[in-house]
Amino acid sequence: MSFVAVVTEFILNAIAWGGYIGIVLLMALENVVPPVPSEVIMGLGGMLAARGDMAMVPLVLWGTLGTTIGNYFWYAIGRRFGYQGLKPFVDRHGRWLTVEWEDVERLHRFFLKHGGKTVFVFRFLPTFRTMISLPAGMARMPHWRFILATFTGSTIWNSVLAGAGFYLGRNFDRLDAYVGPAAIALTAAIVIGYLYRVATWRPRDQRS
Repeated sequence: MSFVAVVTEFILNAIAWGGYIGIVLLMALENVVPPVPSEVIMGLGGMLAARGDMAMVPLVLWGTLGTTIGNYFWYAIGRRFGYQGLKPFVDRHGRWLTVEWEDVERLHRFFLKHGGKTVFVFRFLPTFRTMISLPAGMARMPHWRFILATFTGSTIWNSVLAGAGFYLGRNFDRLDAYVGPAAIALTAAIVIGYLYRVATWRPRDQRS
């Protein structure tokens, strides 16, 4: 069984086993250990809601709780080590993060300039919605403000994802025949995209 198939089966089994608690755990994990795509998790949850196995409001609220927990993990790391404290880690593992310290500095300056509203807006950006939690912690953003911005923005984003799954579940026949392949395709695209970025990434001093 391929890695992609294993990830997809893991998501489906966790939802079947834990219901809303499974959603919380998956959404928290999605923000800590990629690639566990929230698009697939909330999309499948929305499909289950369309069948009557879940309710949309609890699905979105529990999913957003998981998102907030996962993002708080990175916020806490940023707050614990501070701005300069992450430099040795980035210098050593920047290859796998596909970032350099200059990228972290630029993001830090951007965050300080634009304030807490950045956390809210970044919840809608697939690439940066987790990354922004680090500079929020490094900038010592108040806990309540970070949690409020994260929960509010994530509620809107997760509602969109669950709503899309609900629409698909209500409007397409024989959806079961396509859910698995679609989830596998999306997960594969995320994995391939990350591997491609790692393979093609070069430090600035090596770029032509």
